[in-house]
Amino acid sequence: MALKVIKKDVRMLLLASYAAFGVYFCMYAFRKPFTVATFENLSLYGVDFKIVLIIAQVLGYMLSKFLGIKFVSEMKPKTRLYYLMGMILAAEVTLVGFGFLSAPFNVIAMFMNGLCLGMIWGIVFSYLEGRRFTEILGVILCSSFIVSSGAVKSVGLLVMNEMGVSEFWMPAVTGSFFLVLLLSFALLLNRVPPPTEEDKRLRSERLPMTGKERISVFRTFAIPLLLLIFFYVCLTALRDFRDNFSREIWDAVGFAGDASIFTLAEIPVAILTLISIGLFVLVKNNFKALLYYHYLFIFGVLFVGISSFLFRQDVIGPVLWMINVGLGLYLCYVPFNCVLFDRMIATFRIKGNTGFLIYLADSFGYLGSVAVILYKNFGQTQLSWLDFFINATYAITVVGGICSVISLFYFRRKYKKVLATNVNQIQFIDYGSNI
Repeated sequence: MALKVIKKDVRMLLLASYAAFGVYFCMYAFRKPFTVATFENLSLYGVDFKIVLIIAQVLGYMLSKFLGIKFVSEMKPKTRLYYLMGMILAAEVTLVGFGFLSAPFNVIAMFMNGLCLGMIWGIVFSYLEGRRFTEILGVILCSSFIVSSGAVKSVGLLVMNEMGVSEFWMPAVTGSFFLVLLLSFALLLNRVPPPTEEDKRLRSERLPMTGKERISVFRTFAIPLLLLIFFYVCLTALRDFRDNFSREIWDAVGFAGDASIFTLAEIPVAILTLISIGLFVLVKNNFKALLYYHYLFIFGVLFVGISSFLFRQDVIGPVLWMINVGLGLYLCYVPFNCVLFDRMIATFRIKGNTGFLIYLADSFGYLGSVAVILYKNFGQTQLSWLDFFINATYAITVVGGICSVISLFYFRRKYKKVLATNVNQIQFIDYGSNI
């Protein structure tokens, strides 16, 4: 009987991880290839055209995240597949529009592209949350966007260099290569069985949330949520800057024209992130896991700052530096996108789902991404992309460290208070302290 249960769990784990990884890997083919183009000699009102396109897409993505606070948190399981497939098809249409329309009118198409893709993450993760193996599933899903961002840029650069496709049609052509594959993965993902009764007992049942319930959760945890969201805003801005301007950074450190570097430098980041966060599945106690993620945040931002300092002192080379910074950022970034809030809900037995909390953080995160790009373009024009990025890594070390420490102490106090008095009508259940 036990062997039968294990085999069933393994099949679910393999199916869910394979399908979710595939969907999100392919999704990036509709989002990121255009960033490998330079769009030289083009500008809009004095702003580099590539920056305009990035801002337009991020604004659409950000608006989609704000809409997702309500939409994803209220979404019912039976509608997930239709929304997923419809949004991907719509995203490809916007890329075709980007190729058809001349500059600067195709900026609108890039805005619509971001609007189509912003809710994909929440839909995909809704298949994975609230399970005993959510850490493993979540980190595999997150590793997809670590690897895929570099991989689809490599494909995009090859499409331009080897096929002679223009910078404006390259995104649509790249996306078309992945369209059928993505839809196939989406059908597989929809076959993932729902959480078992054991999953619900250990991680709490995940339910759609009303507006009143969302407000109640935010008020109850306002202090740590505000701190963590501010940290995530800075984290997203830096992670997005590294992603969107990776070509400029690599060019500055001597790797101009090397299409493979975008992929090769992200593979060790994905593997080490996968292993590090995947090990959290061994931590059965949800409260301990929540605290350990805060320790991981502190380690991650320190690793980023120290790596940049060593690079500045010529102690480490550019490849190791970019890998180290990427690893430190993703060790902090990945938990926000899946397992941190999953453990928080499980710890305090919150009636709801991670979609609300993830999209609450994500919406403001991309607002920060736009702010950083504008600040670099208008407030720090004298700094190179490389110098600006290095200075930003120092800033995230300070901001992330302070926010993580304060949030850590708050959750410790909150846990003790809830354990003692069961306040705020949160149905708290302690499943033991064993790891």
